[in-house]
Amino acid sequence: MGLSLALNTARSALLATSSQIGASARNTAGANDPGYSRKIVSLVSGAGGATVLVTRASDAALFGRKLSASSASAEAQALLDGVTALSRTVGDTGDAGSPAARLGALNAALQAAANSPDDAGLARAAVESARDLATSLNGAATAVHDARARADQGMADSVATINDLLGQFDRANRAVMRGTASGQDVSDALDDRDRILTQLSAEIGISVSDRPGGDMTIATDSGVVLYDRGARTVAFTPTGAFSAGTQGAAVTVDGVPVTGSGSPMRLSSGRLSGLATLRDETAVAYENQLDAIAGALVDTFQEADTRSPADPAYAGPKAGLFTAGASATLPGWVTGLAGRIALNAAVDPQAGGVVASLRDGGMNGSAYRANPGTDAAYAGRLRELAGKLATARSFTSGQPLNETATLAGFAADSAGWLESTRKAASSGADYQKTLLGRATDALSNAVGVNGDDETALTLQLERSYTASAKLLTMVDDMLTTLLNAIR
Repeated sequence: MGLSLALNTARSALLATSSQIGASARNTAGANDPGYSRKIVSLVSGAGGATVLVTRASDAALFGRKLSASSASAEAQALLDGVTALSRTVGDTGDAGSPAARLGALNAALQAAANSPDDAGLARAAVESARDLATSLNGAATAVHDARARADQGMADSVATINDLLGQFDRANRAVMRGTASGQDVSDALDDRDRILTQLSAEIGISVSDRPGGDMTIATDSGVVLYDRGARTVAFTPTGAFSAGTQGAAVTVDGVPVTGSGSPMRLSSGRLSGLATLRDETAVAYENQLDAIAGALVDTFQEADTRSPADPAYAGPKAGLFTAGASATLPGWVTGLAGRIALNAAVDPQAGGVVASLRDGGMNGSAYRANPGTDAAYAGRLRELAGKLATARSFTSGQPLNETATLAGFAADSAGWLESTRKAASSGADYQKTLLGRATDALSNAVGVNGDDETALTLQLERSYTASAKLLTMVDDMLTTLLNAIR
């Protein structure tokens, strides 16, 4: 009876040690995998002998913190990428091609022309500066539309990725539930499920909840269910092309909008949230500012009707140096005016226009001529235009730039707003990236693999295995001796 007990003890020790060596080998192999969690072997005593149980190191709180940090970091990075591209394309006050800089150049050229009204070369330079300004505003509006289109396509790609990951999660979750129900080792399946959740959190802010039997539910950070015993449908219809005033479609989860100002349960983190903010808020705000600049330009350079208002032919003021497209009508506030503003053909030498009409007026006919005679030294209108450029006016482009300022001041504030938005996005992205790194390190320290520890443990297990093997050999020799004595 004593030898039989010793034999069973040696066999159990060999089984346990070999299982631990196998787990240590798995840990060593997964040491460089950020999604791998350390495997732990335990022996559970029972009526039929000891049972080997494999579990994995885990920390639900740290893992949840990592998911939140991943979502916040992806959102900040998506917004930063979009604003950086927009800022680089549109420029700022330090860029000679930006609307603010072009406006400054026009102001200087107009002042020079007013000082020497009989100099045709200076008049032509002012007209060319006006053309450059209109072209700059057109290009800036196009850049905004392109930025919104890229964000919209990014949202479509993100939604496709989310649906694919939810499908992968469903398969991994069912594998965990089946293994848990049958008592199998599900540690690798749990790692797979956590890897999927980490990827999913980068696309959309999520929270997770454990359920009995190894099951898990996923909801957005706003509370909309993404997975509950099955994946929910995340839908989005991309917009073909963006122009001024285009409203991008909302992302929905089972028909519930989770992006856009009308969403009752709006996402607050994840790449999808960052792209939606860029498309629907940041880019639109900048386009409204560009439209306000364009509207002020058309209004500032308008031509007055010199006829009496009582005259039946009186038509009121009309667009002068700048027009809304080809129309001479004063447009007032028009969404998309920055993309349509153009140099008046009547003053454009490339279109057969007369450059002198900048000085004299009359782009809309003789009734709009300001110069009462043919005096080439007439500077009244040029000085009037320069004075209007220097006069403060009310701008209501929307928050945060509802202000009273000169046209040049508003243009500079607009460019400054875009740059400050980029800097804030950059700081936010750096901060969130740091938080993600710390959360990842904290989780790795708690559940990851230390190569040195695993090497030391393997050596210790090998010695234990050798001792158990010697005990088994000794019991075998004793049993052989006993059997030979009985014979």
